[in-house]
Amino acid sequence: MKGRKVLICSDSVSALYSIQSGSSHTFRRRCVSHSRRFIGENTEVVGEQSLTPELRLRLFTPSCRFWTERPELWPYEDPYWAIYWPGGQALSRFLLDHPAVCRGQTVLDLGSGCGASAIAAILCGAAHVVANDIDPMAAVATHMNSELNGLQPPVCLTHNIIGSPPAAFHLILLGDMFYDQSLATSLHSWLNHPGRAQFEEHAVRRLLRPLAQFELPDSVREENYGLSCSGVWSYTPEL
Repeated sequence: MKGRKVLICSDSVSALYSIQSGSSHTFRRRCVSHSRRFIGENTEVVGEQSLTPELRLRLFTPSCRFWTERPELWPYEDPYWAIYWPGGQALSRFLLDHPAVCRGQTVLDLGSGCGASAIAAILCGAAHVVANDIDPMAAVATHMNSELNGLQPPVCLTHNIIGSPPAAFHLILLGDMFYDQSLATSLHSWLNHPGRAQFEEHAVRRLLRPLAQFELPDSVREENYGLSCSGVWSYTPEL
């Protein structure tokens, strides 16, 4: 992946939905409509209590039903898209503070979740943005969150692109993507870079350059077991 920049966070056109392989257009529209309604009924629009108060996002809050509901009653995959993770907040904040990083670029937001970093890239003038998350609900949430911010949504892909031949992206965004050892290993092989603590001693770590570190708001600290800051790093493979 030479010639590309990768931004990671440690604590890194119309939407396309791959909801069910081979399904009809009518079925897909019904699925999306049902998902939008479910998200609307079980999230709240928030923004002020994050590192990016200018972004409005539909997220879980303590007043939402499934904040305290029994997990087995949740009808979908784990809702990572319903939480604005610290790494994603730092990455989005960095882009909004430094719009030249992605202005005019083709950008991939890998593991896009709620779509905040993809939305930030669009706001900063990226020429083309793709949000990739293997949970179809994340694609729906990204579409809704784009609308909340008055934007046309990015292209949303829900198949796993890790390991596939890389497309021509100038910039790849990774926010909080190294929470699992097997996933971190897959990303390491695909992007050829280290992740969190398990790669602290990896030789390729010398290719990482710290770009910024952000102190997290009190409310974000409380939701993340006291985590106080989140950083942004740049990785460029050796030529």
